[in-house]
Amino acid sequence: MSALARFDLPPAEAIRFFRRKGLRTSFAWQDLWKEEHEIGFTVAKMADLDLLSDVRDAVDQALAEGTTLRQFKELLIPKMVRAGWWGEQEQVDPQTGRKQLVQLGSPRRLDTIFLTNMGQAYSAGEWSQIEEAANDAPYLMYDAVDDNRTREQHRAWDGTVLLVSDPWWDTHRPLNGYRCRCSTIQLSARDLRAMGRSGPDQAPPIKRREWLNKRTGEVMQIPLGIDPGFDYNPGAKAGERKQRLDAMLDEKRQALRGDAP
Repeated sequence: MSALARFDLPPAEAIRFFRRKGLRTSFAWQDLWKEEHEIGFTVAKMADLDLLSDVRDAVDQALAEGTTLRQFKELLIPKMVRAGWWGEQEQVDPQTGRKQLVQLGSPRRLDTIFLTNMGQAYSAGEWSQIEEAANDAPYLMYDAVDDNRTREQHRAWDGTVLLVSDPWWDTHRPLNGYRCRCSTIQLSARDLRAMGRSGPDQAPPIKRREWLNKRTGEVMQIPLGIDPGFDYNPGAKAGERKQRLDAMLDEKRQALRGDAP
């Protein structure tokens, strides 16, 4: 199933998840990390809050009304061009004070904004449904598209069946990267038997690689097959995380202002 094929109905849970997000300006994509995206909507290097609000509204419309990627781009490209947020330009990185030649608006960036935000909202909305149905359907199966664009590791995980509660999903539930088209399928014990299975698989081993976050200088251990920042389960434990994430964002804002304790 392709990523675009998933965006055909207005899921109430996905819309509620997305509408909880406030606007957050950032210079680099690493400035909002993992679960921080659950409460903050950002587009790297977009400091104009009016334009950022326009982009957020366009994603919201796509969720609520089924706007296509083509319509999304037709709506936003003229606004971005008029605002001067298009093509390559020099910008000052507020963290370093140095000017950089950076890519602002482009058709490819709009593709990424649409696919990532739609995919994560759908994933978070699906998780609430998965948890509600877990008593009757306690299994999840990893479902990769399995074509010539599928990542090698994602193809290896295709068809893996684990309990909904398996901690492997904490880091490996799709989306697992930019333009990832993988998803999960929820199964009952009866579904499993129909597939000729008597129980779940053993979770695949998690192999990691070192990755340097250039914004913080921190060396992180990222699971192989997952893009940095995608190794979390959108929507899981959302209530427990909100207070902690609010505190983290407050600390970041204080640090940027130079008044951190």
